[in-house]
Amino acid sequence: MALLLSTNQGQSLCLASSLVLILAFFSSQAFSSRQLHGPSIISKSVKVAPNDHFRYENVTNLPSDVNFSSMGAVTPVKYQGECGSGWAFAAVAAVEGLNKLKTGNLVSLSEQELVDCNVGLDNDGCRGGHFGYAFQYMIERNRSLATEADYTYQGVDGGSCKADDYKTDASGAITITDFENVPENNENALLKAVAYQPVSVAIDASAVEFQQYSGGVYVGPCGTDLTHAVTIVGYGTSDDGVKYWLIKNSWGHSSWGEDWGERGHMRLQRDVLAKEGLCGIAREASYPIAA
Repeated sequence: MALLLSTNQGQSLCLASSLVLILAFFSSQAFSSRQLHGPSIISKSVKVAPNDHFRYENVTNLPSDVNFSSMGAVTPVKYQGECGSGWAFAAVAAVEGLNKLKTGNLVSLSEQELVDCNVGLDNDGCRGGHFGYAFQYMIERNRSLATEADYTYQGVDGGSCKADDYKTDASGAITITDFENVPENNENALLKAVAYQPVSVAIDASAVEFQQYSGGVYVGPCGTDLTHAVTIVGYGTSDDGVKYWLIKNSWGHSSWGEDWGERGHMRLQRDVLAKEGLCGIAREASYPIAA
């Protein structure tokens, strides 16, 4: 540590502090490059749902807390790696949850199918995309995604689409028939939807504090530049009275090799003053539908 050698203790401490800040900055930049991968993973103008119907609009008497993980409707947290495919993971987790709620079967489905095959419009594999277009792909295919076991995740794009290698629905898996957008900038509407099923959302995950989250209810800092996609798999209130969203992320391991957050999940503060919600979580949200 030759840089820290000095006859003046104050100078040494100053240099040490500067070195820590520099290392933290470059760690954050590396993390952002690997996990967010690009200037904007989420398109800000996606309105791909076929209509403005919101089936949960008139729902009342919501439960005080919901946790689809405890209901067995959430697969283990996955890891997107150095690929900007959070949009695919957000879509797949919502469909996996709906599948369990509809059929009783929890089936791990293939994100790699979306990365390889759902190319065009605003979706471009590891260079970003939107869960709405992922839902649209599933609807147009008119069958389930392949299972994760059959079409395993590679974390790279540019590969040939292998969806036609699987001619029938994956065993125990549903085919989605539609999807709907949650009214934007409305946490109460989002709460109504999440009370019934996991919901895919876009968020701002660019803050260093977000990327290095390790537990508790995250209260910021946060912007509203939608850079990432996750799935809300519940909500509740902490022991000290802070309301939160329970989100499933696709950062199964951080860039330092340890599990991210709370076993790959985050509790993100909800019911905030800003209409778009913390980290813009209420700006763009969608959920799949199956007959």
